[in-house]
Amino acid sequence: MKTLFDSNAGAEIILRINKLTPSSNRVWGKMDVAQMLAHCSAGIEMQNGDIKPPRVFIGKVIGPFFKSLLTNEKPFRRNTPTAPELMIVDEKEFEKEKERLIGLINRFVKEGKQGVTKHPHPFFGKLKEDEWGMGAYKHLDHHLQQFGV
Repeated sequence: MKTLFDSNAGAEIILRINKLTPSSNRVWGKMDVAQMLAHCSAGIEMQNGDIKPPRVFIGKVIGPFFKSLLTNEKPFRRNTPTAPELMIVDEKEFEKEKERLIGLINRFVKEGKQGVTKHPHPFFGKLKEDEWGMGAYKHLDHHLQQFGV
């Protein structure tokens, strides 16, 4: 499984982000491309500990049993629920969000395992550094596939 701690994986993700345009159309889901970029930035901010969503009850009960979803090769399901703190419904500026996400990815890669949060994931709970790195890559890959890149 790829990890965002690997600079080659980070470069691959950034290359794919650079293929997006303000008029890129989604294959599924509700977000437009700028909202998706903002959502992905919020995900990285959660992984870095910049935002700390609380644990959800259902995650406390069953989340640990589903942790392998972050680290296995199977793609995330389409339209999977997300933490309210990561939902983006307002209009966003494409270029600003693209620049912000690329900056956060570069920071994640540069800081490495030392840069990830110790705060538990809102659904999965406590994660090891490697799980955060694989989850970060898989989340970005999922949303880039959502827009065909």
